[in-house]
Amino acid sequence: MLGKRNAVANLAVKDLDRARAFYTDTLGLEQVDNEGDELVVLKSGDTMLNVYRSDFAGTNEATAVTWAVDDIAAEVASLKSKGIFFEHYDMPGLALVGDVHVGSGMKIAWFKDPDGNILNIVED
Repeated sequence: MLGKRNAVANLAVKDLDRARAFYTDTLGLEQVDNEGDELVVLKSGDTMLNVYRSDFAGTNEATAVTWAVDDIAAEVASLKSKGIFFEHYDMPGLALVGDVHVGSGMKIAWFKDPDGNILNIVED
């Protein structure tokens, strides 16, 4: 059954070289494989992320990848120092404190990759 198998997230991008630089240099993921100019496989913790070239990149308007963090304030500060801009949303039950949405026992911050894929970090 699939419930016992590891899953891999997939993200579409228009410019694979730009995405590779963003995910490795800015976010600190490790490239572990590639398939020419069409796909790079990145490692994040114990999980894998396939980043592939597609004309449909950036069309998803929902969160694509989430990272759980221990200290969201420190992560936000680190990412901001690398040029990351955080998204601010009007969400019921969540108050915006700086760049972090806070409420219901969690803290969450959203940002986008260069192709507009929505990513987030969460501390609960």
